[in-house]
Amino acid sequence: MKKYFLGFTLGIFSLLMAGCGYFEQSDDRKVVVRVNDSYLYEEDVAALINEDTSPEDSSIIVSSYITRWATQQLLIDRAELNLPESQQKEFNGLVSNYRNELYTNAYTEAVVSRDLDTSLNREDVELYYEQNKENFILNEDLLKLRYINLARNSNNLDEIKTKFRRFNEKDQQELIDMALQFKNYSMNDSVWVKTKSVYNKIGPLSVEDRSSLLKKSNFMELQDSLNVYLVYVNDVLSRNEQAPLEYASATIREILLNKRKQALIKELEKDITKDAIKNNEFEIYN
Repeated sequence: MKKYFLGFTLGIFSLLMAGCGYFEQSDDRKVVVRVNDSYLYEEDVAALINEDTSPEDSSIIVSSYITRWATQQLLIDRAELNLPESQQKEFNGLVSNYRNELYTNAYTEAVVSRDLDTSLNREDVELYYEQNKENFILNEDLLKLRYINLARNSNNLDEIKTKFRRFNEKDQQELIDMALQFKNYSMNDSVWVKTKSVYNKIGPLSVEDRSSLLKKSNFMELQDSLNVYLVYVNDVLSRNEQAPLEYASATIREILLNKRKQALIKELEKDITKDAIKNNEFEIYN
């Protein structure tokens, strides 16, 4: 049914556009629309819809696309007639450069993804960190904290507070066992997080709470109309302090892998040039 309707829709457009001139086909594909020397083929339009598209939606989608395509082609043709030749040459050069970039980037990415060794040992990361510490200065505050968000009317709120603040191994396990009644929580207070993410997670936090939030070994209890937020700040690093290795390690890994990637690309370019010269595919005329 969908194929029949698509064929019917395209047939209507073919009849409507036939008055513009005879469709000169450059290959065996079925032409749907022609605008001067540009052609839109049935396979291009068929790709716009699928089996789940209703006949009514199919008609709207196809009609809209053909109209937009035809208008764009007419504008391009008009531009080619009216824009200065120098500007057209500039545009053609930009298009050619963009095409070249797409091809070369796609090829080098494929080769690199195949050959790149992504394994990094901790010693490599630590060595880079030690040699480049001045590049790893914090531009925002970091926190290690745990938090729980639960309903204000929870009947065991006092018990949860006690376990949350004391937080020995038994408390940790019991809090995890209770987690179904929490709306949100994080018990991992050994990972550095940005203050921005804390503000996003804990709604009632405001600028006025900043001094309390940036205080080590500090318990905070905040509320809104429905919820209670329990927060315990385990550790703090302030802006302009040295970023810890565990926080900087992800960035360092990206840097080291990018260095390997760039080295592979240079090696690839060198090998391609060498092979081309050897096979008489590349020569420079004096």
